[in-house]
Amino acid sequence: MLLAIDVGNTNITFGLFEGKRIIHTFNIPTNAYTLDKLKVKLPKKGIKDTVICSVVPRITWRLRKDLLALSREKPYIIGKDILVPIRNLYHKPKQVGQDRLVNAYAALSLYGAPLIAIDFGTAITFDIISKKKEYLGGMILPGLKISLEALNQRTALLPKVRLGRPSDFIGRDTKNSMLSGIVYGFGSLTDELIMRIRKVIGQNALAIATGGNTELIFKYCRKINKINTNLTLKGLNMLYLYKKNT
Repeated sequence: MLLAIDVGNTNITFGLFEGKRIIHTFNIPTNAYTLDKLKVKLPKKGIKDTVICSVVPRITWRLRKDLLALSREKPYIIGKDILVPIRNLYHKPKQVGQDRLVNAYAALSLYGAPLIAIDFGTAITFDIISKKKEYLGGMILPGLKISLEALNQRTALLPKVRLGRPSDFIGRDTKNSMLSGIVYGFGSLTDELIMRIRKVIGQNALAIATGGNTELIFKYCRKINKINTNLTLKGLNMLYLYKKNT
């Protein structure tokens, strides 16, 4: 059994795999992670290997230490022990987050090229793969929750609002005006960027969405073709199997 771990700024997402099949997932808030919380979630036995993709270095090394203590096996770290086998055309390839490369690799493996992989997480990332299966780069935007929090934190009168569906397109109170602006606004932004990207890489490019806020924003987008909530975890499993077979 493989334990795949995707460390994000908001949540750490864990996935258990038997071969190519994902059998269980769970989350621990990144800022609340402890070894004891991990122990409660993990099966008592059966985990053979672990692979970690992380955008939070301090958590990477805590997890590495904890997992080594639990299993006496060093986890594989994406970008260090396993390199994502995709041609990276960034001007400075090392600047690309490993999570973005994992998403690009997973989406390419599952859906082919050309492709747009969109992750609606703490930040929103667009990762673009050419018809030649090259990683071209993409866009990074503030996420939905960050944007909503900024309205509260950077203004005098706007309240703290929990992210959710607006009741109307035209908000009739402050809360729903904020939610409408964020949700419909990012839905429209997503559609426009997809259309503009397709003009560059091909109108047949699929748009695949993943990330914690995908289920919410998908209802407000018309240009996203598919959602794959566990895309990053699946990519980690694919990379682990690739490593074992090469």
